[in-house]
Amino acid sequence: MKATGAQVEAAICSTQTTAELPITLFAPVHYERNYAYPLVVWLHGPGDDENQLKRIMPVISLRNYVGVSVRGTNPCKSASGKPGFAWAQSPPHTALAEQRVVDAVQAAQGRYNIAPRRVFLAGFDCGGTMALRLAFSHPARFAGVLSLGGEFPVGGAPLSCLTAARRVPVFLACGRESQRYPSTVVCDNLKLLHSAGMDLTLREYPGGHEISPQMLADMDRWIMDLVTGKSSRHDNTG
Repeated sequence: MKATGAQVEAAICSTQTTAELPITLFAPVHYERNYAYPLVVWLHGPGDDENQLKRIMPVISLRNYVGVSVRGTNPCKSASGKPGFAWAQSPPHTALAEQRVVDAVQAAQGRYNIAPRRVFLAGFDCGGTMALRLAFSHPARFAGVLSLGGEFPVGGAPLSCLTAARRVPVFLACGRESQRYPSTVVCDNLKLLHSAGMDLTLREYPGGHEISPQMLADMDRWIMDLVTGKSSRHDNTG
């Protein structure tokens, strides 16, 4: 999943850390200020932080997107004991996550030329679950939502805006041997999303609970198909 040092250096990565808004920004190689770029808003996995974007974006694409990542709302530790953050699903944490995402999008728009109808929300594990929750709750804000190894959110009426949420395409990815997001839960989520009439793409990959290069390559293709109109899905981004 790692890009070369030269690739990362060729892109522009910057960290803007304040108590209110700890974010990392990514600009593509050969950034063109007269072109309105799609924006990928990345919600990191548990035990990580906003700097995960620096490892993710160069593998997704060095040229296609501006990226922004914001820190999770709940301090925790990684599997190795390193301090990090996660995305708790309680109402107070959800409200804080929503505000951080809104502020992060505004920060990206203030620095780079962003296509306002091409904002994609994505995340891994609990970040993917939070991405689904926020996209379904505020569907007018996002052109699509992607969850890598993050299950459908439970509690808090995530489909309370169902009619509007059906207009947001969903990309769901999982590892076949994942213990955190096992196939039984994947199947339950698939049935629920289909019964809700959601526009869903499900991809399964070899391996366990991890972000693979193939996941990120498919993420790039899925988003670009929507951006360019090559997808057969209804494009709600106009």
